[in-house]
Amino acid sequence: MSERRIIVQKEVVRNGVGFGSALAIAISYTAHKSVLWAIIHGFFSWFYVVYFLLTRD
Repeated sequence: MSERRIIVQKEVVRNGVGFGSALAIAISYTAHKSVLWAIIHGFFSWFYVVYFLLTRD
């Protein structure tokens, strides 16, 4: 049971990082209408999502 739990936790972390990047790209492109900024913010992933939530009007 312990081995299965570790595998599931690794999958969640890996998929969560991908979702964070996609969310950052979507937010960035909607806010700035720039593909370059969307790529840069996608690289920063969850950091940009949290920053956006804290600083939006």
